[in-house]
Amino acid sequence: MRVVPKPWGREVWWAQTDRYVGKIIEVRRGESLSLQYHRVKLETMYFQSGEAELVLGDETRRVGPGDAVTIPPGTRHRLTALSDLTLFEVSTPEVEDVVRLEDRYGRAGGEA
Repeated sequence: MRVVPKPWGREVWWAQTDRYVGKIIEVRRGESLSLQYHRVKLETMYFQSGEAELVLGDETRRVGPGDAVTIPPGTRHRLTALSDLTLFEVSTPEVEDVVRLEDRYGRAGGEA
């Protein structure tokens, strides 16, 4: 396991192979991940606790415990925690293909 502090919380990497990456993502209430898309990465999020607002393409919806969302490559997305939030993310291997459209933490383009 590898713990990676982030400006909005932290990631706990629990698996990394040549086929997939598994993370636990914790986001503090009121914090947002960047508005972004990935060129080739496919990710699925399973929400364990808390609630969030999820921008997915042109849609915005609330997500909470038990919800699962798959984000295909090229799909614009952002997650904003409405309460402390914990989710599991499984994705195709990490590649430096994130394109940030908006970011609260001064990161632009490229991998975080």
